[in-house]
Amino acid sequence: MNFLRINPKGTIPTLVVPLERTLAPDDDHRYKAITETKAVLEFLDKSRSVNSRTHTISSAPAPALSPATIALSSTASTIIDLLHSGIADTNILFLYNYVSQAALERAAVTKLPFLAGRRETLASYIAASQGAQIQASEKTRKLWEGKRAQMNELEAVYSLADKDDLALTPEQKAKRDEFRSTSDEFWTVNMGKVLLTLDKEMIGPFALGDQISIVDLHLGPWLARVANDCEGLATDSGDTIVAKIEKRVGNNFTLPKNFQSIISPDLGADPSLNITPGAKRAKLAAFWDEMKGRSSWKKVYGDKLH
Repeated sequence: MNFLRINPKGTIPTLVVPLERTLAPDDDHRYKAITETKAVLEFLDKSRSVNSRTHTISSAPAPALSPATIALSSTASTIIDLLHSGIADTNILFLYNYVSQAALERAAVTKLPFLAGRRETLASYIAASQGAQIQASEKTRKLWEGKRAQMNELEAVYSLADKDDLALTPEQKAKRDEFRSTSDEFWTVNMGKVLLTLDKEMIGPFALGDQISIVDLHLGPWLARVANDCEGLATDSGDTIVAKIEKRVGNNFTLPKNFQSIISPDLGADPSLNITPGAKRAKLAAFWDEMKGRSSWKKVYGDKLH
């Protein structure tokens, strides 16, 4: 419950930082919580640059990762806003990922405990706010109640994952159909649009060219989560990851293979994925291989995506 006093929404990431006007050594330091990913990364980037005012950096700070030109700043905003938009929401993609009834049954093994844990946590938040143990606005309580209702609906679908459509009652079948419809909307319709927009905006091999930028700190984790939902592996090459995502989107969706990469495609990839070796690749494939080779990426993901 102490965490809710910092961030009443109970979401992550949350970063507690000092207010700029209370940074002097003799000041009574005051703090605020930054609770949005975009704001957290922007703050951390400024804190490690020559523009930092936290008095905690070294005499040789790292260069800022934010783009230096207006044109690249516009591209960066477009990509970052897209990745954090509703149509690219990785939480929805994770929860609503229907491929087949058999796949739903396999997913239920891990997702049912996850959903139950979330539901119970939300219930405890609501009870604590009603009992005045914590203070929460009416807007926040409605947010919790809405999320708890969503967890209940999803649990109802996953708890019957071992049953064929014909074994379901009309009401249960309607809930599964709604689940499938949401899955199709996000994976087949929305994901295709998101991927094509990324391909259009990216320069390659990183989002803004040959140097890593703050955009890549958003794109990398997003792509890793999507790849994980498509049964991608941490050891997969960029070509294999892109092929698996394309296959999941379906309807013969393919990303343009228009990036001249100095990295050769993985010739040992699964032949069923129909990867054609060649000099030109999808930008996201080149991006994946660049990120995959970084020590920070290996430290976060190791041999398993999440």
